[in-house]
Amino acid sequence: MTRLNNKDLAESNGAIAVDANRLAELLDLSVRTIRRFDSAGKLPRPVRIGGAVRWRVAEITHWLEAGCPDRQRWEAVRQQETKIA
Repeated sequence: MTRLNNKDLAESNGAIAVDANRLAELLDLSVRTIRRFDSAGKLPRPVRIGGAVRWRVAEITHWLEAGCPDRQRWEAVRQQETKIA
């Protein structure tokens, strides 16, 4: 997977959270792959805003920088970072 850069973030129109379609574009994956990865726990947990499912752009960027760990490992990493901070 590629790392999101400033151009990618600018192209997300300054959004702090994106839907599966936009996430697929940012990661150069299909929407089906995004949904499959989400179901398999291979992406960070999305947030739900009403009925909408969104992923935080900053979290996806950090997740990519960490090497794209599965959700369980990612949440453990995030929890450790919270304890340290």
